[in-house]
Amino acid sequence: MGKIDDIVSQMRANPSNIRFADLCRVCDYYFGKHRQGSSSHRIYKTPWKGDPRINIQNSKGKAKAYQVKQILSAIDILEVSHGSKK
Repeated sequence: MGKIDDIVSQMRANPSNIRFADLCRVCDYYFGKHRQGSSSHRIYKTPWKGDPRINIQNSKGKAKAYQVKQILSAIDILEVSHGSKK
């Protein structure tokens, strides 16, 4: 969990400089295995109603900043609804 916490801290500090592989680790930890499609996107399900997906894509080895921010928002929702970190 320490590595995940470190990555999330980096995401909060600078969302535009996150490696895609690190973002995938965080998403796998919080949202489970991604749905593998035939595209370059990774899609994760979330446990709440509404748009139940997290959608990320690789941009030359980096994560897109707006997607990092979406993941941080989803993690915040998840932590509030469950009272603590996973």
